[in-house]
Amino acid sequence: MINLLPMKALSVIVMILFPFLGIAQSAEELYDKAVKSIENEKYKEAVQTLTKAIEAKAKYKEAYNQRGFAKNLLGDFYGAIGDYNIALEIDSTFADALVNRGDAKFNLGDDYGALEDFDKAIKYDPKSAEAYTSRGFAKYNLEDLQGAYFDFSKAIELDPDDADKYFNRAVVKAELEEYISAIDDYNKSISLDPSDPDVYNYLGVAKYNIGEVEEAVKDYNKSIEMDATDPVKFENRALAKSTLEDYEGALADYNKSIELFNEDPDTYNLRGVVKYNLENHEGAIEDYNKAIELDPYNPVYYDNRALSKMATEDYKGAIQDYSYSIELFPTDPETFHQRGLAKIQKGDKYDGCLDLNTAVELGSEEAKASVKEHCK
Repeated sequence: MINLLPMKALSVIVMILFPFLGIAQSAEELYDKAVKSIENEKYKEAVQTLTKAIEAKAKYKEAYNQRGFAKNLLGDFYGAIGDYNIALEIDSTFADALVNRGDAKFNLGDDYGALEDFDKAIKYDPKSAEAYTSRGFAKYNLEDLQGAYFDFSKAIELDPDDADKYFNRAVVKAELEEYISAIDDYNKSISLDPSDPDVYNYLGVAKYNIGEVEEAVKDYNKSIEMDATDPVKFENRALAKSTLEDYEGALADYNKSIELFNEDPDTYNLRGVVKYNLENHEGAIEDYNKAIELDPYNPVYYDNRALSKMATEDYKGAIQDYSYSIELFPTDPETFHQRGLAKIQKGDKYDGCLDLNTAVELGSEEAKASVKEHCK
């Protein structure tokens, strides 16, 4: 005869066994849940879930790596590095953890430390496009533009359908003044993903630099149409319009740029230049005043304000501004040249001619003509 256990006893056995049967699976399930949380930008939730996964499964390198990734996205870079370190103690050849630790070091400004991790990642996984991309950024920060160019190119070779990778290489090409080639990469990036307004903006900058100013304006128009909240885009378009002598259009764009961000001295300075060209010298002086208030150590702002003061026959004020500029940059021949002319206009021919001769000594050809005209 078969002896049957009482139903009550059987239920107790099932209840006891169930938790133990579930532990190995629960770690993986928790991990998958955390990955979905990361995809949904719920990073704190992901950290909590991954902590449970690690508690459920010792030496779970993928969970440590993902928890570090979530911490990195939360800005907890040191905490992220701690998790990557543990993942790498478990497996020193874990290329993904090396890339991620390098990214965290990069975020902390440790470009050389990041570079070491990216080098190791590429050693263990030479087909990792992301490792090459990240190493390219580190080299770019270290001003190794040729090295960055190589890495971004390798990343494209490994993953030729990623718009961002073409954009990254285009930025480097533009800094190397390879504008035509950069334009090709920007266009390729747009063909893969036409939804990024920044790419159109950078494309406009490259075209501006090869003299295709009207085409640049079209790209800036597209960029602004897609994102009208970025002051830089309006400033870039204003510069192009100013080059085309569309000063009213440039003024409107500088106004918008300042409306969006009113703490950039260069924007006030450039708007002052436009107002100068529109013969609004009082308005130009107001803008130069604001630029100098925000950055009192840029000699260009004093030079420009001096020009507007000269236009209003405020020779004393112009001389004072040129003198401030010379204190900041004492080897600029043009500033001595202009101060000399201002002094002569004010009636101080002797000191004016001294400045003109100093300008000649510093290499100004134009000052030679002024010496012949005013200092006989």
